[in-house]
Amino acid sequence: MTLKKLLTVAITLLIAQSALAGVKIEHWVSPSGARVYFIESRVLPMLDVQVDFAAGSMFDPTGKSGLAALTRGELDLGAAGRDETAIAEQLADIGANLGGGADTDRASVALRTLSAKDKREPALEILRDVLHKPLFDAAIFEREKARTIAGLKEAMTRPDSIAGKAFWVAMYPSHPYGQQASPESVAALSRDDLAAFHSRYYVAANASITLVGDISRGEAENIAESIALGLPKGEAASLPPAPAPPKGSVTKLPHPASQAHIYIGLPAIERGNPDYFPLLVGNYTLGGGGFVSRLMKEVRDKRGYAYSVYSYFAPLKQTGPFQIGLQTKRSQAKDAIKVARDVLGGYLKEGPSEEELTAAKANLTGSFPLRLDSNKKLLDNTAAIGFYGLPLDYLDQYQAKVQAVTADEIKQAFARRVRPADLITVTVAAD
Repeated sequence: MTLKKLLTVAITLLIAQSALAGVKIEHWVSPSGARVYFIESRVLPMLDVQVDFAAGSMFDPTGKSGLAALTRGELDLGAAGRDETAIAEQLADIGANLGGGADTDRASVALRTLSAKDKREPALEILRDVLHKPLFDAAIFEREKARTIAGLKEAMTRPDSIAGKAFWVAMYPSHPYGQQASPESVAALSRDDLAAFHSRYYVAANASITLVGDISRGEAENIAESIALGLPKGEAASLPPAPAPPKGSVTKLPHPASQAHIYIGLPAIERGNPDYFPLLVGNYTLGGGGFVSRLMKEVRDKRGYAYSVYSYFAPLKQTGPFQIGLQTKRSQAKDAIKVARDVLGGYLKEGPSEEELTAAKANLTGSFPLRLDSNKKLLDNTAAIGFYGLPLDYLDQYQAKVQAVTADEIKQAFARRVRPADLITVTVAAD
């Protein structure tokens, strides 16, 4: 084995061992009002920083869907006198990179840099400028708006995208989660809209800062405050009323594709809900466990209706979805939906067998260290803990929580969260 491979193996083992030994997350609130989460990790000479804001698409104003995504997309395309080329070149010169994006709940800006002071300081300066002083250049804005509109138009031709948008609209008909960006809504946006959105939501009171890497607690405090201090203090984003439970419905949309795209589900659970672990463990047996799941065995193995079929729960700040998804021949769509619903109905009545429960727990606990085997994965998990207000020992307790789940708890949680009469079914390109 080469020296490079030996070093790679050694580093992987060190990180995996530290993950198994427990993850110490330190938490404080900066003087400027931002929440801060920190893990000191000396395994690699790297520093990862992520700044999350409650500034996802759920905060798009009515009629301005797409604003959150476009605002986040332009942050690192010009800031504090640097154009996008200068930002990219300076990051490349010091071996750093910026990442992040916007989803339903949050907008994120992430920095990865070497931890040596002469490397991290110029990288952190760029991060601060991007957050504090974005230019929202008029020409760049028009370019990105046009690119976004073109992407939305192209997505409107794809059956998977059409089905996904229709599914969310049907699940959340009167909640911001159901708002979908369109070419028309993005075309109506102005540069002033971006500046106003940034001014309202990119503020210290609405920020969660996560740091993972080769720095001390004191250095982490200074870095976090330097980020928060340049932001307006502002106010935390206020959430809309929780989504109302929908009534069951069926939506069929035409499309010339040879494969039908099928989504079945409903709003089910929010982050931090006590039902999460029973649903997580139970869903492994239903549709989350790949080839060993009941959906895969019945829909694919026994009948050949689909190459792949899955189910999952996606908890969000407010009630996120439970979803079953598959693709099948147009002519088989009706039969495939019936089988999927029958499998779900049977599982709701029976719950998992002892053998299925044991297998689910073994897989979920056995694979858990792989979710923490790099600084980036630690960052992702810790940022989620911070943003969603989960317990600081969430990662330490994860395996024990999984092992403690009983078959009866799974049945009860599924009965509360997955109500067959309320299921939304969306099909695109079915006969």
